[in-house]
Amino acid sequence: MTAPQRALTYFPAPRTQRYCSQCGNLLARRIPDDDNRVRDLCDHCGAIHYQNPRMVLGTIPVWEKQILLCRRAIEPRHGYWTLPAGFMELGETTAQGAARETQEEAGARIEMGPLFAVLDIPHVDQVHFFYLARLADLEFEPGPESLEARLFEEDEIPWDDLAFRSVATALQLFFADRARGSFQIHTDTLQRGIEPLPVPPTP
Repeated sequence: MTAPQRALTYFPAPRTQRYCSQCGNLLARRIPDDDNRVRDLCDHCGAIHYQNPRMVLGTIPVWEKQILLCRRAIEPRHGYWTLPAGFMELGETTAQGAARETQEEAGARIEMGPLFAVLDIPHVDQVHFFYLARLADLEFEPGPESLEARLFEEDEIPWDDLAFRSVATALQLFFADRARGSFQIHTDTLQRGIEPLPVPPTP
């Protein structure tokens, strides 16, 4: 299914701040007392502004032997294919966030399955969680962040046009587990410049 063409640009919050969110004064960057990392510090009110990794939550939505993918309508990686996923919101669990992102990006109703993969990506300060899911029906519609949503057989996956290495890795792990007939929870670390697992052969 294809959505109308959109031009959306999102600007993530900066990882460093210039001004204190408590008092508005300029911040300094240095290692606080009794710490071992450089932080954003306010010399006026004493606030320390900590930055923590961001959680990205998504699903691997399955209909029979097909996987639902979305083609991105936003940067980064506009026009590339991805599993439905996005940043965790306040007040939700990882499973709730994964289900919400699937509904927002693909307009899909799903039955949530178990956690499947936890992928650490330290060079971008993120952790990606992927859950197994089953589509409840074929009534899905791309949301405002997607140009298109469609089902793919394993041999149709657009490997060269996937948006992110975490998506390729999650799909490769999924197909390898499916070929073995047994799913397990996977953990891995994706380092900068390291290629993902090779594409598993179709049994």
